[in-house]
Amino acid sequence: MSELTQLEYSTTQSTVTDNTPSDEARGLILTAAQAADDRKAVDIVLLQVSEVCYLADYFAIVTGFSNVQVRAISQAIADQVEEDWGRLPLRTQGLSDASWVVMDYGDAIIHIFKPQEREFYNLEAFWGHADRLDFSPAEER
Repeated sequence: MSELTQLEYSTTQSTVTDNTPSDEARGLILTAAQAADDRKAVDIVLLQVSEVCYLADYFAIVTGFSNVQVRAISQAIADQVEEDWGRLPLRTQGLSDASWVVMDYGDAIIHIFKPQEREFYNLEAFWGHADRLDFSPAEER
């Protein structure tokens, strides 16, 4: 029997995995939120989207008030996640315009908006059925 034929007749076992996000993904998104808060980001919302989305386990949605602040938030997140978790974003989009920056870590996606863009795209409403994680900014602790 040829190798191709053998493969056709071989059986495979698929494993069904649950949608429970990893502790690392949860830790990473909390680290990102803390780094954003350290750079004075506001309206920090953390969503567990693993049950409603195949793209990632968590989203962070934060607001910065200027292009400079949005870039600073993005850099602070990248630096802190690399330091704490040894990970760099797989992709980062939007840094040149800096009105909406997306940082993709695979299991966690971070959206950094200026206020007008955040209001326009309204991701919280789009993903409103996702569970929210508790996060308290430093000034509320």
